[in-house]
Amino acid sequence: MAAVVAATALKGRGARNARVLRGILSGATANKASQNRTRALQSHSSPECKEEPEPLSPELEYIPRKRGKNPMKAVGLAWAIGFPCGILLFILTKREVDKNRLKQMKARQNMRASNTGEYSLYTRTWLGYLFYRQQLRRARNRYPKGHSKTQPRLFNGVKVLPIPVLSDNYSYLIIDTQAGLAVAVDPSDPRAVQASIEKEGVTLVAILCTHKHWDHSGGNRDLSRRHRDCRVYGSPQDGIPYLTHPLCHQDVVSVGRLQIRALATPGHTQGHLVYLLDGEPYKGPSCLFSGDLLFLSGCGRTFEGTAETMLSSLDTVLGLGDDTLLWPGHEYAEENLGFAGVVEPENLARERKMQWVQRQRMERRSTCPSTLGEERSYNPFLRTHCLALQEALGPGPGPTADEGCSRAQLLEELRRLKDMHKSK
Repeated sequence: MAAVVAATALKGRGARNARVLRGILSGATANKASQNRTRALQSHSSPECKEEPEPLSPELEYIPRKRGKNPMKAVGLAWAIGFPCGILLFILTKREVDKNRLKQMKARQNMRASNTGEYSLYTRTWLGYLFYRQQLRRARNRYPKGHSKTQPRLFNGVKVLPIPVLSDNYSYLIIDTQAGLAVAVDPSDPRAVQASIEKEGVTLVAILCTHKHWDHSGGNRDLSRRHRDCRVYGSPQDGIPYLTHPLCHQDVVSVGRLQIRALATPGHTQGHLVYLLDGEPYKGPSCLFSGDLLFLSGCGRTFEGTAETMLSSLDTVLGLGDDTLLWPGHEYAEENLGFAGVVEPENLARERKMQWVQRQRMERRSTCPSTLGEERSYNPFLRTHCLALQEALGPGPGPTADEGCSRAQLLEELRRLKDMHKSK
């Protein structure tokens, strides 16, 4: 019938209409085939109907629909696995960090306790004196002429003579050459100091002791007994052996033209004093005898005080003039400048000073004195106000932080790093 209709259409209205009719008839045929397929599926699934389903038309092909992959499934799986693993890793890492911090704190406490115990034995018992005597014997055997070659300074009738003692200490004679009177500073080796007194042909009238440690006060007894009119000056808070004339902050000792002012600088010990020789009477530079407070490019350890105490003492010294000569208690220059290069590697003033110090030490020459102006340029312990040093090592002052507290923290960190540097 479809063929007849198609032929009639071709004769009557042309090929175009024939194509339209053929498409309509094809659609009708497809709809009928789809209905037959649906009935067959229903009859197949019905338990009451046992008849065989009608076969599908060979012209139709059933293609089952495939579900597409969900792209978020992998992301969700990764999140479900990774998130708890990350939390677990964080907890384990934090516990490990806390354990390491606890170990470091315990190690520091043990080290401090050990240092405190050894320090107490050294300063409060005769074991410290016996240790000092052993040091003295060894140094005399190893350095019969002293550990360094020193050069005296003469200023219009006032002479400052460094005396190398022990393995790295310095004692000093301050001499009024016109009056022939001498003052000894920290005479730890009485034999070496007495030899210099006899060589200079002067009379010892006073001993200035910066603090109680045996390597600074060990010669007080022998020298005061040998020179009956010799007075021993120092702080009454420090337990200095054979002390006869206690001094307080800003007290002045007068010997001939010598005017020497005592400045209280606690920290290394509770009663530590430094002595400032006034340069005005002899028209020369002032001289600071710093004991164990300040060295060339370094400072002393804080045994009997806090970082705040030591910072205040260093600030006392910073208030003096740049041309003040620094005469320290130890020959630590090369080691201290090496540490300064670690914390301030681009400091050109330090580099120039280091080159000079190395040339001096190659010939075993003394490196003192320096000036406070020089020390301000390369001594890290006098540069806690520098922003570059604060950013590199300290917590940073911040807009609301206390400046003194921040500088004290930086000083404490510098001291800790210096002790580690020395132990390597």
